Amino acid sequence: MKKRLTHDQEFQIMKIVLDKFLWIGTILILFALYQGVVLNLVGEAIAWGIAGFIIWILFGVLLVREYEIIK
Repeated sequence: MKKRLTHDQEFQIMKIVLDKFLWIGTILILFALYQGVVLNLVGEAIAWGIAGFIIWILFGVLLVREYEIIK
């Protein structure tokens, strides 16, 4: 028998999941910045930066889909 979650419980779980997406994207972009500035690896920095932005875009899509911010 499955237990149904309340609206608040569902929101708390989604908040935790979406927070992880945001942190992973931010860490990837900071890593790309480090590679580009300190190590001077421009090609790899661009690749890591694009990966971070893709995760941020995925974060935005999930946020809009789940909470219907845009009407």
